[in-house]
Amino acid sequence: MAQKQRERRKPREFAPTRRKSCHFCKDGITEVDYKNVAQLRRYVSEKGKIRSRRITGACRRHQSQVAVAVKRAREMALLPYVSG
Repeated sequence: MAQKQRERRKPREFAPTRRKSCHFCKDGITEVDYKNVAQLRRYVSEKGKIRSRRITGACRRHQSQVAVAVKRAREMALLPYVSG
């Protein structure tokens, strides 16, 4: 029985993109405050989901602080859980 050779896929070539820099690191912010709702809205989608680091450009440390701050703001009724 003859074996079929699988067609190899070429690796995807992406256009070189500039890496997003962390907004908090740029401004020298060490702690993300849950009471700053205007700033937190940037990190929440229209449906109420917390946006990922890949989308927002936040560093690992600040992204985890953003997630905690959004959850606290939701609990205090400063941010909605869902919009609509």
